[in-house]
Amino acid sequence: MSKKEINIDEAFVKALPKTDLHVHLDGSLRIPTLIELASDYNVELPSYTEDGMRELVFKDRYQSLGDYLRGFQYTCAVLQSEVALERGAYELAIDNQEEGVRYIEVRFAPQLHTHRHLSTLQVLKAVNRGLKKARDEFNAKSEVKNGKAPGFEYGIICCAMRMFRENFSEYYGNILRAHQYAPPKQVYGMASLELARAAVSARDDYGLPIVGFDLAGEESGYPADDHADAYHFAHRNFLKKTVHAGEAYGPESIFIAITELQTDRIGHGVSLLSPELIRDPTIADKEEYVEKLAEYVADRRITLEVCLTSNMQTDPDIGDLSQHSFKLLRENRLSTTLCTDNRTVSHTTVTKEILLAVKHLGLTPVDLKSIIIYGFKRSFFPGSYITKRAYVRKIIDYYEHVESQYRKRPHK
Repeated sequence: MSKKEINIDEAFVKALPKTDLHVHLDGSLRIPTLIELASDYNVELPSYTEDGMRELVFKDRYQSLGDYLRGFQYTCAVLQSEVALERGAYELAIDNQEEGVRYIEVRFAPQLHTHRHLSTLQVLKAVNRGLKKARDEFNAKSEVKNGKAPGFEYGIICCAMRMFRENFSEYYGNILRAHQYAPPKQVYGMASLELARAAVSARDDYGLPIVGFDLAGEESGYPADDHADAYHFAHRNFLKKTVHAGEAYGPESIFIAITELQTDRIGHGVSLLSPELIRDPTIADKEEYVEKLAEYVADRRITLEVCLTSNMQTDPDIGDLSQHSFKLLRENRLSTTLCTDNRTVSHTTVTKEILLAVKHLGLTPVDLKSIIIYGFKRSFFPGSYITKRAYVRKIIDYYEHVESQYRKRPHK
């Protein structure tokens, strides 16, 4: 007798154990918390009500990437103290736990929060305290302690910036002024290498769960190989790597990430199968280039961290989600996982992202299980390989338990 088909609805998706491997701390701050912190730290906002901030800043749709990024000037402005950083991290973990997410990799750029009163290490320690507090509270629950449900775990990813200006932060202003005669791209690389060193030190010398290194920011005009020294340092020190690539630029950006930076995952990667987006005039056969690139990414199981809502909001060429490349990526058997990118800026959750894929991109129960489990397998889990395998086994068992429970639901 065949198994009863599962209806992928909101209740089922929320019950499943999930990951979010691409979520920015400063893009996921609760709006009421932002308003409260702005009042505490005298940061001027366009509105001091949640409705007002959603109307003016954190919208459902945006006119451009610049419009989308506008909210970060406010969230970064209030996340300039240990107390604020710890609170933001704690609340982000709680928000994920409440929708069934059991593993998150929180990424952010520590140098955006570093200043004369707050070192990079202090920034990382503060974020870790918030995440650890939320984890310990969750894992003290009886169903986790007795082994009936998997615990909540997390890692921290440090983001370097492809480019920056003096007004980005006190740290960036200082390094630009200190090297005012150097080409800017060299200074960008210096800051990235310094961050890679800080990330490895925080992990090795202070025991923080720094699990990965990332490169974020504007792709066009700021190639990833400007930051090769930082990635080589991370690689030599066994720090896993991801790169924002193929989000606002063509397949060449992904090529640089996997060849020059030896990345383990790709943030977004939506242009991977789009030869028409190639801008490099030296690439004669664009179709062949994309085919070989996709084959390499697939063969090496380089996972793409796909963020549907965010891509819709920042790319005006995607008229509706049915046009998103996610379905084509799946058809080509590429490794993908669904992520939020920015929970507040994109007004989304992991559950919403999955339901969008089901509704608009034909995600089946079999596809869903593959994507979710692979999210855990391709995570930069902070424990040992043996510990990670045991954790993933618990996740699979719990996933199948949830499936069995929802198969017993009566038909409506």
